[in-house]
Amino acid sequence: MNWCVDSSKSTVAAWLSAGFVMVLPVAAAPIAQPAAPEVVSRSVSVVPTNSVFVVPTNSVFVVPTNPKDGRDPFFPNSTRPYETVSAAQPHAGDVSSLVLKGISGPPNHRLVIINNHTFGVGDEESLVTPQGRITIRCVEIKARSVVIESGGQRHELNYADKR
Repeated sequence: MNWCVDSSKSTVAAWLSAGFVMVLPVAAAPIAQPAAPEVVSRSVSVVPTNSVFVVPTNSVFVVPTNPKDGRDPFFPNSTRPYETVSAAQPHAGDVSSLVLKGISGPPNHRLVIINNHTFGVGDEESLVTPQGRITIRCVEIKARSVVIESGGQRHELNYADKR
């Protein structure tokens, strides 16, 4: 029994040493240097390189105005992209549910709170009211009121001090 174990150990050792003898010349071989650049002319030489200069491009999407200009790739039979949107003013929302809750800031930079949303002059935001969502824009902030615009119509909200 001992002779089998000893012979298998010697066999493994022989295979390992043979493997090292075969791999050693390959590992010790010098690394090949890149070839010299080709000379195209006296002033220009071509040097191989891995770097590529890529100019990023921006995608441009154009909504077609008729079927000849293009169609929706996901719904090719749809006429939705060609429908014209009316340029009418958005409907004036019901501003009766809007409440001016506060006015703050120095006279040259006033802020108001309308239905828990802060506005400065020129700010526009969409608010949810019990009648639906409306978009308002703060036009002017006075000492005790604010002028807002919704759907092209102006409204003045007065501050009701609850003391």
